[in-house]
Amino acid sequence: MARTIGIGNQDFETIRREGYFYIDKTDLIRQWWESGDGVTLLTRPRRFGRTLNMSMLEKFFSVNYKDRGDLFRELKIWENEKYRKLQGTYPVIFLSFAGKS
Repeated sequence: MARTIGIGNQDFETIRREGYFYIDKTDLIRQWWESGDGVTLLTRPRRFGRTLNMSMLEKFFSVNYKDRGDLFRELKIWENEKYRKLQGTYPVIFLSFAGKS
């Protein structure tokens, strides 16, 4: 089944809800969580998916998305029961400077 590529779409929920083409990067959640780092710096070139990854992290951890496990079904992170229980359990503040110009 061919999927539409949502060029410029930086919202994880929209990409999943609309069924846009998405390369599963949810294992980043597991890797980051298990690293035990106190601080994480995400450096990538422009247009490399930083805002989309941050949106994914927000939707995964935020209590505002507690009952939204549907966003992660069929993705790598959802294979592990430990992370299914972790989804939607933290208050999250999400700021983005990726304004539309």
